Amino acid sequence: MNTVLLQAGGGSDFTSFLPIIGMIAIFYFFFIRPQQRKQKETKKYLQEIKKGEMVVTVGGIHGKIVEVSDTTVLVDVDRGTKLLIEKSSISLEASKRLNDTSEKKDKKEKK
Repeated sequence: MNTVLLQAGGGSDFTSFLPIIGMIAIFYFFFIRPQQRKQKETKKYLQEIKKGEMVVTVGGIHGKIVEVSDTTVLVDVDRGTKLLIEKSSISLEASKRLNDTSEKKDKKEKK
């Protein structure tokens, strides 16, 4: 009878780690992996940014890109008022929303 209890106790060591392994998998698939995907998308967007695009900075400044360099962009915010900002301060989500709404307005005006 003692041998049966010892064998059952030895197998429970592995099963006690299953919830921990499950939690690690959940964290990876729901937190780490989407964040990595978002970082790759942001990096790609900032590398492909070009002159003439409308952007929004993290601070909420709206403007049109006048000049692009390796790490900075020159943004025209109001009739000749230009700001030199870091590419990393451009908000991907806000810039995409701004460009999507301006494209919709252009399509409506053409009709």
